[in-house]
Amino acid sequence: MRTAVTIRWIAIGSALLLFVGATAAYTQTPPTGSEAVLDRVVAVVNNRAILASDVASEQRFAVLDPEKSGRDQLPPKRALQLLISRALIQQQIRQEDATVSEPSSDEVRARLAELRKELPACVRAQCATDDGWSVFLATNGLIAEQVEAYLRLRLEVLRFIQTRFSQGIRISPQETEGYYRDKLLPQYAQGQPAPPLETVAPRIEEILLQQQVNVMFSAWLDNLRKQGDVEVLDPSLESAADAKDGLNNEGEP
Repeated sequence: MRTAVTIRWIAIGSALLLFVGATAAYTQTPPTGSEAVLDRVVAVVNNRAILASDVASEQRFAVLDPEKSGRDQLPPKRALQLLISRALIQQQIRQEDATVSEPSSDEVRARLAELRKELPACVRAQCATDDGWSVFLATNGLIAEQVEAYLRLRLEVLRFIQTRFSQGIRISPQETEGYYRDKLLPQYAQGQPAPPLETVAPRIEEILLQQQVNVMFSAWLDNLRKQGDVEVLDPSLESAADAKDGLNNEGEP
């Protein structure tokens, strides 16, 4: 039964641009055996530091986005803008009732299982198998525990935004079918199995829901930026679109 649209993996990747900011929970550990590189603060958001290593981690985690996996690397400027927006949202969650948005361990495990089975990049790498998953993680410089922490925080932010902005929005079957045909199926290479429409329909509904939510959400985020204290300390990461770069054209995080 589909009442409130269920949080699902594909929506996490394709619906909102703002799911989670980089934290120590999933920041990569520097490679051993190489020269130690001192981390540095590249931006400050309401007294919260964003590090150069956070930006690098954000670039690596872009492979988990179904619309970006296999494309060019996420630019550092773009990665920083996502982190700034996410930091503002996480701070807002903490000011309100953080427990309402907190996902359970079972939800995180379920999202991870869906990612491994359905993310196009994972389908190509056969991530549903343990060997394939291990190779995928190693190839992309990721660690399993960090991916789980990343998903947990994305789920938390997604739930907060859905609760705040999605009331009263309805998605038609025609819209769902159109997205499946025009957006999802082309992501699978010829000969690779794509999930049937009835299986992924709840996730597609959420993607379309979030695209509508983003219209309201973007204005809310702009207001957070104007009220907050955001300072970019690295001139090379400054962007002309700083004030409005929390969401991309497709409304993704």
